[in-house]
Amino acid sequence: MKVIVIGGGWSGCAAAITAKKAGAKVILYEKTDMLIGLGNVGGIMRNNGRYTAAEELINFGAGDLINITDSNTRHRNIEFPGHGHAWLYDVNKIEPDVRKHLTSLGIELNFMTRVVDVEKNENKIIGIYLSDGTYVKGDVFIEATGSTGPMGNCLRYGNGCSMCVLRCPAFGPRVSISARAGAEDLQGEREEDVYGAFSGSCKLCKESIGEELLKEIEEKGSVVLKVPPEDINIDKLKLKVCQQYALREFAENIILLDTGHIKLMTPFYPLDKLRKIKGLEKAKYIDPYAGGKANSIRYLSVAQRTDDMRVKGLDNLFCAGEKSGLFVGHTEAMCTGSLAGHNAVRYHLGMSLLTLPKATAIGDIISYANSQMETKEGRRKRYTFAGAEYFKRMKEVGLYSIDDAEIAKRIEKLNLKDIMNQKLI
Repeated sequence: MKVIVIGGGWSGCAAAITAKKAGAKVILYEKTDMLIGLGNVGGIMRNNGRYTAAEELINFGAGDLINITDSNTRHRNIEFPGHGHAWLYDVNKIEPDVRKHLTSLGIELNFMTRVVDVEKNENKIIGIYLSDGTYVKGDVFIEATGSTGPMGNCLRYGNGCSMCVLRCPAFGPRVSISARAGAEDLQGEREEDVYGAFSGSCKLCKESIGEELLKEIEEKGSVVLKVPPEDINIDKLKLKVCQQYALREFAENIILLDTGHIKLMTPFYPLDKLRKIKGLEKAKYIDPYAGGKANSIRYLSVAQRTDDMRVKGLDNLFCAGEKSGLFVGHTEAMCTGSLAGHNAVRYHLGMSLLTLPKATAIGDIISYANSQMETKEGRRKRYTFAGAEYFKRMKEVGLYSIDDAEIAKRIEKLNLKDIMNQKLI
């Protein structure tokens, strides 16, 4: 069987891995020249409830990408506002390792190849069209196209194209495969009839940071600096996609992390104001290049799905990552992608699809986010293991743990040990 994965971000990579492990031929199409998408500018792992989810993935037999981020970690168990025991991987070294792993598994990777349309037969997709007119047939399809772009959306719902790592002007706009196939997508809101949300951070060039400040950041992993009183903007917090960062501390302080570059935990910050802060007098943005004014707008295209990651109304289209819900984070993308890839093979074989039980953190967030998406209020929230509403829920229902043995025992008790590491074909 042939599984076609559309989109090579974290979720697309995770889906390709589990589909390949299950025995499928896997072909991945990525419109840019790099894998892992926003993973090239992210860097935060294992913070708060993401630790639990990471260990669950490992015990499901789908921990490949967790192991790669772990091996590229610069700092372990650091603390900063709203975040406990965070691990920071090196964004400048991670992508080649992911690419090497997928290639070693025999996954076919196609870069600078944009999928623009589909061919259907009743409720099934039978093939895809590439931007150069090429037609490719497949058995099962996984959409992991994300929810950011094209440029017009960043202008309409944000402050313009921010020239971010997704590089829409160079590689072309995102196309919603579910919409092309006739399914109706949903849009996340940040307030009444205002759609999308700003990406939550920017990258600063290390060489532009003052020597003493840079040394402190590299030693500690994170540094908190006071914002001048006249520059504090509490209202900006509601713009952020990552609600675990919508704390007063993120308005009153500049929070910097060492992820290879220097990660600035704010959607954007005027350069002239940033340079007023000691150690940042020569600061320079490197992603997005418009970080003084804007950032990318996300959550503008979400497929309606069931808890097994299948798109409603389409028999053989699965979805993952931000395309599958208002999820925030690399770990969340890996979780949804892993389930989508595994179930793509189950579907083709006529097996019952796997729905992860709510006794697991991954199963619970997939189900909970899905139910919340059905309400207007729910579409204004974001769902992440790292904070906000869902992390609170994790703790209330007893799913949060940083005890590896306890998590392993939980998965084994549910008979799900290595479930996604089994060859089905």
